[in-house]
Amino acid sequence: MENKQHIIDRFISYVTVDTESDPNSETTPSTKKQWDLANKLVEELKQIGMEDVTIDENAYIMATLPSNVTHEVPTIGFVSHFDTSPDFTGANVKPQIVENYDGGDILLNKEQNIVLSPKYFDDLLQYKGQTIITTDGTTLLGADDKAGICEIVSAMEYLIQHPEIKHGKIRVGFTPDEEIGRGAHKFNVEQFAADWAYTMDGSQIGELEYENFNAAGVKLIFKGKSVHPGYAKGKMINSMLLANKFISKLPSKEVPEKTTGYEGFFHVNDIHGSIEATEVHMIIRDHSMKKFKKRKKLIEKMVEKFNNKYAEKFGEDIVTCEIKDQYYNMKEKVQPVMHIVDIAEQAMKELNIKPIIKPIRGGTDGSQLSYMGLPCPNIFAGGHNFHGKYEYVPVESILKATQVIVKIAEITANKAN
Repeated sequence: MENKQHIIDRFISYVTVDTESDPNSETTPSTKKQWDLANKLVEELKQIGMEDVTIDENAYIMATLPSNVTHEVPTIGFVSHFDTSPDFTGANVKPQIVENYDGGDILLNKEQNIVLSPKYFDDLLQYKGQTIITTDGTTLLGADDKAGICEIVSAMEYLIQHPEIKHGKIRVGFTPDEEIGRGAHKFNVEQFAADWAYTMDGSQIGELEYENFNAAGVKLIFKGKSVHPGYAKGKMINSMLLANKFISKLPSKEVPEKTTGYEGFFHVNDIHGSIEATEVHMIIRDHSMKKFKKRKKLIEKMVEKFNNKYAEKFGEDIVTCEIKDQYYNMKEKVQPVMHIVDIAEQAMKELNIKPIIKPIRGGTDGSQLSYMGLPCPNIFAGGHNFHGKYEYVPVESILKATQVIVKIAEITANKAN
């Protein structure tokens, strides 16, 4: 397989370009700096020998590896995003390479005494003896999802250099703004023209996912009445306390910090206000569509109850509520074509990787793409502790993911023969 140093160099050349996206921007891509890596990737795809390399006005990149067999093979795609999360800075990333990891603490930053420890992050122990790339403790790494891009480019390069490996037509797609939920918004599924695809955007080695949350965002506005506090008895209505009362009536065990697996939740993620008005933002998540609808219903009923209770005293609705669906569980779109998950699972098993098939407690570009007509399960990219200074990726996981892509292409061509 690929020369290990070549892969490390490629990965580092991506993560040292700052591509942080910005949720408050209206443009696509949301930040100008995403173009820096996008343009570099276009050149690289041409350089390794890909065909039909295109980039549109929103920085969506597509390219083709033509089939090298005469029989009909479904066109498959591989998709990754090149932006990094605004949760933590992605500027001036200084990757550190730990060879032959010994299972102990890794000192990320001596001055600030920032340590990546297996006592806290026990996943590290799976990678004893391997080469691990970490941050210097002051930025995120960007393995989410530059590891995915590195794997796709490396797999394509490998297939081009090894024409003896038989495959059908392969399409690759790289997107901006995934981290702010807009990665698939302007993805041209028709132009991509694949029968199905895989996002290379999972975490630890072996992950294979085709279920994710149904998601909605909620905005509540509580109104109040401000009166001089010395003479407020029976007159003042404090909207902040109202909001607090509302939140306290939500199911206390159905929050992110108390749920796992298939358990859904309500998550209050922003609250700000004054006596006269308080705004509460929350998100609703559930894998089951039935339970998802039930959760939205509960919020609506609570709002109704509050309004009825205060109708006389306040004279109008004391709380207004806006619920917007964000994305849905891709399982609905993938289940009718489960062979695409089976192929990925077979590829992993043939490479002695134990498939970890589990629901995503979040969303992915693949979920939106599946609803846009491109069924798109998610495969591991290898990184851990995304969106923060403790992010790391084992080089061996990047190599394995690259092999999985090659193997999927091979299996798809064989099955069609």
